[in-house]
Amino acid sequence: MGFTSTHWGVYRPVVESGRLQALEAAPWDRDPSPIGASLPEAITAAARIRRPAVREGFLRAAERGNTAASPRRRGQEALVEVPWDEALDLVAAELQRVRAAHGNEAIFGGSYGWASAGRFHHAQGQLHRFLNGFGGYAYGVDTYSLGAGRVLLPHIVGSMDTLLQQHTSWDVLEQHCELFVAFGGLPLKNAQVSPGGASDHQLRGALQRLAQGGTRFVNISPVRGDLDGVPEAEWLPVRPGSDTALMLALAQVWLSEGWHDQAFLDRYTVGFERFADYLRGRVDGVAKTPAWATERTGISATSITALAQRMAHSRTLINTAYALQRARHGEQPFWMTVVLAAMLGQIGLPGGGFGLGYGCMNNTGSGRAPFSGPRLPQGSNPVTAYIPVARLVDMLLQPGAAFEYNGRHLRYPDIRLVYWAGGNPFHHHQDLNRTVAAWQRPETIVVHEPFWTASARHADIVLPATTPLERDDIGSAASDRFMVAMQAAIAPVGEARDDYAIFAALAERLGFGAHFTEGRSVPQWLEHLYEGSRERAAAHGITLPGFAAFWQQGLFEVPQPAQPTVLLQEFRADPLAHPLPTPSGRIEIHSDTIAGFDYSDCPGHPVWFEPEASAWPLHLLSNQPATRLHSQYDHGALSRDSKIAGREPMQMHPADAAARGIADGSVVRVYNQRGAFLAGVRLSTGIAPGVLQIATGAWYDPLDPAQPGSLDKHGNPNLTTPDTGSSRLSQGCSAQSTTVEVAPWTEPLPDISAFAPPPLR
Repeated sequence: MGFTSTHWGVYRPVVESGRLQALEAAPWDRDPSPIGASLPEAITAAARIRRPAVREGFLRAAERGNTAASPRRRGQEALVEVPWDEALDLVAAELQRVRAAHGNEAIFGGSYGWASAGRFHHAQGQLHRFLNGFGGYAYGVDTYSLGAGRVLLPHIVGSMDTLLQQHTSWDVLEQHCELFVAFGGLPLKNAQVSPGGASDHQLRGALQRLAQGGTRFVNISPVRGDLDGVPEAEWLPVRPGSDTALMLALAQVWLSEGWHDQAFLDRYTVGFERFADYLRGRVDGVAKTPAWATERTGISATSITALAQRMAHSRTLINTAYALQRARHGEQPFWMTVVLAAMLGQIGLPGGGFGLGYGCMNNTGSGRAPFSGPRLPQGSNPVTAYIPVARLVDMLLQPGAAFEYNGRHLRYPDIRLVYWAGGNPFHHHQDLNRTVAAWQRPETIVVHEPFWTASARHADIVLPATTPLERDDIGSAASDRFMVAMQAAIAPVGEARDDYAIFAALAERLGFGAHFTEGRSVPQWLEHLYEGSRERAAAHGITLPGFAAFWQQGLFEVPQPAQPTVLLQEFRADPLAHPLPTPSGRIEIHSDTIAGFDYSDCPGHPVWFEPEASAWPLHLLSNQPATRLHSQYDHGALSRDSKIAGREPMQMHPADAAARGIADGSVVRVYNQRGAFLAGVRLSTGIAPGVLQIATGAWYDPLDPAQPGSLDKHGNPNLTTPDTGSSRLSQGCSAQSTTVEVAPWTEPLPDISAFAPPPLR
């Protein structure tokens, strides 16, 4: 048996009598992810969808010929299992009905891209190719992970994707970095994954080598464990959401002491003097001093000044985690990260400058070429209506309403049909009670899913999809070590079909089957896409073997580039010959473009916004999980074993627990004005007082699905997170700007039902 690729690692499947018994980690991976241990049991668990199913009320409405008038009781009604042909005929009829009555703009193609590391059976690409062939669809842009950063960075330094591919490699940092300042830490759990595959996990080893070589680390986070790879790291337990204030104070110290690099600022940036006036207090009458920052961050002025001095007199790498921009005004800490690095004048130097996501995904800092392997062509979309993905619920609840985004004045499309393949909006989206209400608005919802997630439970038509182990594919991620020939390990469970087969059958019913398939089977597509990627590989100095040889060998190791990777090295060497893709060609400390948008919540240079007053005393951080990818395989053994009395564990400071009569290992109710969930408590002095931390991804499990605002009994923090845009610039999510209260749960614990199938007829 060869290897298979997942977003969290490469494994060798162990199969006996057609059943998956285990996944053995690749022998070269010195720090493999344990998530693979969850797959063998989970693939055939009770949560697996085995046959197509249709919501009972929707099916009855279809029989009457009036699906648009179906009662909207998604998530409450039983589902009826039907033959594949009946389900496909129903989906095709709904697509035709909605297009004829409302146009293609009324169809929303939802997918989040993490369904498979395989590049052909990439649910997002398959869905978009299919809907484009059908005449187009309304779509989402940006991501929940990086909504603010992706919109901001092209204005000030360059695209997020390009920057991530060019981050200075770990081996260069090992040789040159003296001080690594990590805003939001560098959690090992986050670096388990990369889109398209994480074939060789590198963060733990890289951090160990840096520390052994003398690099000093500063963890600026409310959670000590956010830099768990360097136990001796200095910890500054900053208040959640106050990092920008700390960054401004560092900049103010450098400016007042003359520790900034004025020559670098003059040559490589624009707008510094306007920003300097703000630091000095000439704009708002408030100098951004360490004493000013102390009131907002909880970090002493002495500590801030000492850190500023160390950073100014060291080769310093400043890194900021994705989580910091998933908040109100999330653009500001990313913008300030770039400004701080520019003030030190070390951008483009080995071991210095900035990072925006070291430790957030495995491939950042790999130093490998950004070649990403085969890509399925998706065609063109004639529909121009789109939304930032984090505004999904606003779109469903407010069709036709105006909104602003990145300098544009737009309106939400009136969505009648949602088609979702890959991803789970009941994991990603905030304020789930609001999401549940919005999910009742469309006339039709179609979902492809292997498992009975909340998204499948709240669909009208559910089509069972295969998992990556049940189909042939090619695993390949940008800047990763290996391309992997993913040869099917087991037969599909139940009646599951791959997304390509589903869409091909639908395209045939809708009259564009030949256009969608181009007459190719899956093996023919794999060879065609692989051979088509050879020219792109050659542009990166990579010579791919022929497809037959690759498929037989099972692996191809992508060679390291001849030259080490240093972020923005060419720009530093000659900013005229290698300008940045910004309006000025330089780093924009002040952006005339953003200033011209006239957004009060995101002006033309970085600023501090005072947090809104809250009646809730505890700040809730919802981080990425260690035991699963987002919500994937929450029903697997690794994730289930991590829970307390079946609930997601939540970290809490002993002083906060004692004040509320809460003991370690007990179950509590976490609540605010938006909703409530149950969680298990783990007491720790490694979290700042007044702060809670719980992982996202526990499958939504309402106590009473028919009751609006029902308690989630399993531990999904998005019952309490705000569904508001980070700013009018990016409209990114604001999940980290959440405040709550906690109380002991004194009633009998309700059973967990998330992992059992819904009622089926």
